Amino acid sequence: MASTGAFPSFQIQGALGSAPSGLRLDLINSQQVFQLARRALFHYMERCPLGGDPIGVVLQGQRGRVVFEQPILLPDEQFVPIDLLRGRQTARTANRLRMPRNR
Repeated sequence: MASTGAFPSFQIQGALGSAPSGLRLDLINSQQVFQLARRALFHYMERCPLGGDPIGVVLQGQRGRVVFEQPILLPDEQFVPIDLLRGRQTARTANRLRMPRNR
């Protein structure tokens, strides 16, 4: 049987195109995921204060590792981008001194 060569016989989800966009927070315990990811990030920052800027944290179970390039994930791993861990700052809020609110 001759193959056409134009189309693969099967497709691997996520292999073509870009990585999935964002976390599916409705499918996970987001509080626990962010807590574990921040713990891994802060541990890295304590041990390597002059280290490079990571792009995120990969979680596998209760363990996390800081990554510096887009990871290829195993089925039981979850990638948490750094902007979700540090919080987003706009140009307007990044340089502004925040004073306590009067209640």
